[in-house]
Amino acid sequence: MRVDAIDRQILAELQQDGRLSVTDLAERVQLSVSPCHRRVRALERSGAIAGYRAYLDSAALGLGFEALVFVTMTAADRATLDAFESAVVEIPYVLEAQRLFGDPDFLLRVIARDLAAFQLIYDDHLATLPGVQRLTSTLVMKTVAENRPLPLD
Repeated sequence: MRVDAIDRQILAELQQDGRLSVTDLAERVQLSVSPCHRRVRALERSGAIAGYRAYLDSAALGLGFEALVFVTMTAADRATLDAFESAVVEIPYVLEAQRLFGDPDFLLRVIARDLAAFQLIYDDHLATLPGVQRLTSTLVMKTVAENRPLPLD
């Protein structure tokens, strides 16, 4: 899908506030309601807008402990990687899992209540994932930038 300047404005506004009414959004991007609504629907159908959700404060919900876990695999064959990827997405405390080039093979962003809870997640879930050779963890001291809007220039 080709995205023009008005579409980029719509996307920027919705990244800031996904709960905007179509009326308010149309006013902000200086369109009438119907064309604005059509553009939003087209952006949704194209996949440019992947969905809408509430942004939650993990610390306020008792999940103030975060770690980055680097995973080195025993093998890089398709079956091993598929088994690992299928298993890791089933662990609710793994917020992000990214496959990397080189060593290590994966980076996981893991959230927990505290260090003791993280240890249980580590021992009971992460260390038992298929194909894992080595896990290396580092604790997050402070998050400086998170859940930032995509640059739409």
